Amino acid sequence: MNNQKGNPVKQPVILLVHGAFAESASWNRVIQRLHSNQLTAVAVANPLRSVEGDAAYLRDVIAGIGAPVVLVGHSYGGMVISQAAAGNPAVRALVYVAAFSPEPGESALSLSSKFEGSTLGQALLPYPVATGGNEFRIDPAKFHHQFCADLDDEEAGLMAATQRPVTERALSDGLSVDQAPWHTIPSWFVHGEKDLNIPAAALRFMAERVDSHGTREVAGASHALAASRPDAVTATILDAADHARG
Repeated sequence: MNNQKGNPVKQPVILLVHGAFAESASWNRVIQRLHSNQLTAVAVANPLRSVEGDAAYLRDVIAGIGAPVVLVGHSYGGMVISQAAAGNPAVRALVYVAAFSPEPGESALSLSSKFEGSTLGQALLPYPVATGGNEFRIDPAKFHHQFCADLDDEEAGLMAATQRPVTERALSDGLSVDQAPWHTIPSWFVHGEKDLNIPAAALRFMAERVDSHGTREVAGASHALAASRPDAVTATILDAADHARG
């Protein structure tokens, strides 16, 4: 692709940041579709320890890529891409996939409790970690219904077994930048109607507040949108990538 002066336009790299209780392979179906559209995609292994620490790691990945990027965050990953994107000229677009898009000071916990409808708290198993505080994972017996009700039993069982726990600190940390990056960086939203982790009402509120360039609400879709509805997620990312190329 060339710009109006005939110079090649550098394709943005798509960086995919998973959230709590997921892992990098949760993006596999989306990555396949992005590759089919001649886009480079990298699934980042989100540490899930703290918003600032996780964002510092993501900033390192962005620097290592050395190209314009579209940041895509799922769930808690929205906190991380928001922290990492602030003041970063390499970030050309943001995509929130059933994700938090916070203002400064807001945390995943505060945003998820802003509206009724989440049943996540009832599904969590807490336990202490050596670094202090607790971390959480979803009870494997409740994982299918809670996280990915629109996937089959076999895949849900695999996802439950490979889930990445998240610290209480990460979920409690507020966005610590001076201004949320979505005020100045074009942003897109895609989420499920039947999300049990983050209520659809909260996701609609955040998409409207962000003044999303495009929002897809997928009927009947669960929280595990990248795995269960990869076409909708990919279409949203392609919209953002097209804008980033422009």
